[in-house]
Amino acid sequence: MGEALPRVLAILVRAHDQPGVLHDLTEVIYRHNANISYVDITDRQDGEASTYFELEGVADPSSLIRDLSELEVVISTEEMPSFWKIFGKRIIVVGGGAQVGQVVLGAVSEADRHNIRGERISIDTIPLVGEKELAAAVRAVGRLPRAKALVLAGSLMGGEITEAVREVREKGIAVVSLNMAGSVPDEADLVVSDPVQAGVMTVMHVASTAKFDIRRQKGKRY
Repeated sequence: MGEALPRVLAILVRAHDQPGVLHDLTEVIYRHNANISYVDITDRQDGEASTYFELEGVADPSSLIRDLSELEVVISTEEMPSFWKIFGKRIIVVGGGAQVGQVVLGAVSEADRHNIRGERISIDTIPLVGEKELAAAVRAVGRLPRAKALVLAGSLMGGEITEAVREVREKGIAVVSLNMAGSVPDEADLVVSDPVQAGVMTVMHVASTAKFDIRRQKGKRY
């Protein structure tokens, strides 16, 4: 089985979309001594909006949900399965469309094998061109919740992208690069020539049901 899931209470609050609503919701959460580990506001339409919370340290979930539901601005409150439980750890694949597709082929095939055994690993992609665009995408990975690894799939990457790779690695995100021209491969944790194999090896690193540590391969090329 996969590693133990974080103990969180995930709730979805449907409320009127107006100033001060988030303050009202978080005040109730504060009174229950709960810590907000993740929050997202979605589905804004017809004067209403949904706010999704993942909370830690909730001693009495039923009481918290009841207190939120009693707020005048709240329309409905519902306990949900957490994003970690549904989608789990995330691998992000960025680069040229053809190479991205091949990396995803390997990553999805390998993730399926581990997810059947109890893991939760999801694969996200975006095909991009341009140094500034790619550097911005790499840096954004450091702000994504549950992101554990980044695969850079392309033919030439360097310059500002390399600096962005350094930044996300400092945040604990593993970086795999295809064997390409430019300085990015020199900064990555692992360099793999075959894009399908790059996807497979990245999933093996992220999965707790596998014994493979990319960082122990630093400086090696396959």
